[in-house]
Amino acid sequence: MITFGRWASSLRFRLLAATLAALALALLLAGVWLSGLFREHVMRQFEAALTLQLDQLTTQLELDASGQPVIDPQQLSDPRWRTPYSGLYWQLDQVSGDGAIRSGVLRSRSLWDTTLPLSADALANGTVHVHEGSGPKGAAVLMLERTVALGEQPGVRWRLIVAAETRQALEAVDRFTGVLSISLLVLGALLALAAVTQVAVGLSPLRGLQHALVQVREGRSARLQGRFPSEVQPLIDDFNGVLDRNAEVVARARTQAGNLAHALKTPLAVLGQAATQALDAGDPANPRDTGPALARLVHEQVDTARRHIDWHLAHARAAAAERLPGLRTAVAPVVLGLVRVMQRVHAERHIDIGASGLPDTLAFAGEEQDLQEMLGNLIDNACKWARHTVVVSASSEAGRLCLRVEDDGPGIDDQARAAVLARGARLDESVPGSGLGLAIVTDLARLYGGDVRLKTARLGGLGVALSLPAAD
Repeated sequence: MITFGRWASSLRFRLLAATLAALALALLLAGVWLSGLFREHVMRQFEAALTLQLDQLTTQLELDASGQPVIDPQQLSDPRWRTPYSGLYWQLDQVSGDGAIRSGVLRSRSLWDTTLPLSADALANGTVHVHEGSGPKGAAVLMLERTVALGEQPGVRWRLIVAAETRQALEAVDRFTGVLSISLLVLGALLALAAVTQVAVGLSPLRGLQHALVQVREGRSARLQGRFPSEVQPLIDDFNGVLDRNAEVVARARTQAGNLAHALKTPLAVLGQAATQALDAGDPANPRDTGPALARLVHEQVDTARRHIDWHLAHARAAAAERLPGLRTAVAPVVLGLVRVMQRVHAERHIDIGASGLPDTLAFAGEEQDLQEMLGNLIDNACKWARHTVVVSASSEAGRLCLRVEDDGPGIDDQARAAVLARGARLDESVPGSGLGLAIVTDLARLYGGDVRLKTARLGGLGVALSLPAAD
């Protein structure tokens, strides 16, 4: 399960979080700005319409013969003036020279028996004053007022007021805001989907790189393979260069170790042959003849040197191969090949060597030579002690390869099992061998991160379970 901390540290999360946060902020600001812009436009148009009504009312205002203001309602074109509480109203107030206001000298029929309350503000003649207020029944209205002087009445001015309810205009603004919000939400969802797609497509080369690394790690490939974008390809080339260089260094080191071992084995073989000839030519009955004793000592030391060379050569080879990526060895061909070899080596004993549970998909994440070294020692050891039967089987579980070699020999008791894994340990000197077989197997297995366990076999003898990393 991926934890939040691991998810939060990923490039995908960072890109998506930054993109979605920027989109959300941009859409929010766009929504607020567009809604405010539309409201301002609607109210400006609303005010312009009221200004036209005020101009029409101003042109109809005149004084009669007695000096009283007169406005003919029939000359006003909008029928809402004559409908009570229609939402469109006009009113005429008288403003005396001392600032006293007589409200509602004339008013539209739509006001019925109410008047428009206004503050006593002083306006220059012809100036239009716009403000919000309350109309009939407490409805919100937008009012425009203008002060004019008529005839020869010094100190008397007339204030014309036009008002209209803003409910319908604000409802239109609210409807637009709702539609705008839904539209921006849909747009945001589409942009978020586009951002997710963009991030997925943009980071897909990293998934390809991860797959290529898995191929190298599991031994299916020795190099990173695939097609990558130009931004990633230099990294791939450099990494493949490192892999190639590492393989060259390992191969050179192993070659040098092999050359050194062969260089030492040749003089050791000469010394061993000379010691053998000296033993054959010596006189055991003559106590003064020290040749056989010296030859025996040389022979033992040569044999010990050979053991050490074999030991360290196998150790160096496995240590180098364990760090080399891209290694993969099929198990079945190695086991079947070793079974055929051991059947020939131990042909005189008529040992039945069988192999079972070897599917073609089983693979070892290491070098074929090391697998042959480990299994060869185990099968050879089992054949030496077996009475009639040796069985080799293999299985894979949770990325681990388990190889089992069982025989029907005398087995080993629990107290002696730990001792036989030690370097050079031999429980029975009558059986040929150097005592290094199981120790080499144990060392090689540990270098690959595996282990060796001894138990009683189902055949009654010794069972050896070898655990190694699986390539699949």
